[in-house]
Amino acid sequence: MAASVLEELSTVAAEGEPSLIAAEDPGAAPFGNFPHYYRFHPPKERVQLLSSELRSRLMDTKGSGPLLGLDVGCNSGDLSVALYRLLKGLREEDLVPTQSLEDNRPVHLLCCDIDATLVQRAVESNPFPNSITYLCLDIMDPSARQDMLQSFFDRFGCSSFDVVFCMSVTMWIHLNYGDSGLVDFLVFMASACKYLLVEPQPWKCYRAAARRLRKLGRNNFDHFRSLSITGDMTKRITDILVNEGNSELICSFGNTSWDRNILLFKSNRL
Repeated sequence: MAASVLEELSTVAAEGEPSLIAAEDPGAAPFGNFPHYYRFHPPKERVQLLSSELRSRLMDTKGSGPLLGLDVGCNSGDLSVALYRLLKGLREEDLVPTQSLEDNRPVHLLCCDIDATLVQRAVESNPFPNSITYLCLDIMDPSARQDMLQSFFDRFGCSSFDVVFCMSVTMWIHLNYGDSGLVDFLVFMASACKYLLVEPQPWKCYRAAARRLRKLGRNNFDHFRSLSITGDMTKRITDILVNEGNSELICSFGNTSWDRNILLFKSNRL
C-alpha cells in the first residue's frame, strides 16, 4: 500500500470518520452510508458508555405496552442490535434475558437507513427479527417518513417512540440539507419521542468529509460553505433542542475514543 494511502487512512480515522480505500471509495458515501462503518466505530464502545443507566431511565417510563425505539441511520444494523441487547438486559451472546427483570417490557425497534444495500445486510443478519424491523427510508422525506412511522405506531396502538437514537447522523443531515434541514430534523425527532439520544459529529469531521470530496475531484457538499451553525456542534445541537425542540439535556454519557459526546435529551412535548 502506498504511503500516501496509509497517511490518508490514519488521518481520517483520527478525525472520527472511516476511510475506505480501493473500491470502497469514501467519497461514494455522501450520506455517511459507509459499507464497513462498524470496523471503525464498534458498537461495544458506545454501549459501554451508555451502560445500564440508559436502560434504567427508559424502563422507568412506566408504560403498559412495549418500549418503542427508532434508530435513524442504522447502517448495517450492528449498533441497532447492540442497543436492543442493552435495553433487554442481554449479554452479547444471549438470545434471551439472563435474569428475571422487574420490568421486562417487550422492546421493538424500527431502524432505518437511506441505503437499501446496507438495510438488506441488516435484514439478513438480524438475530431478533420479531423485535427489530429494518426499513429503507429517507428520514428527510416528510411523506415517506409519516407513512412508515405511522404504520409502525399502528402495530402497537401508540403515537410516539419512547426513545430515538441519532448516532453520528447529524453531520450528514446538516451537510446535505443545510442549517434549516438540521433544525427541522432535530425538532421533528424531539417531537416524536420521550427521550432522544444524540451523538453529534464535531466540526473537524465536517472539514474531513468536505476534504475527501475535494481530493476525489467531486463537487463539495451543497451547503458546506453556507452553514452558519458551526463550531462546537455539541453545544449548537444542544441549544437547538433546548430552545426550539422544547427538550432538556438530562445526561451526558461522555466521549467515545473517536471524540464524540453522547447526549440524552428528554422531550417536554409529550
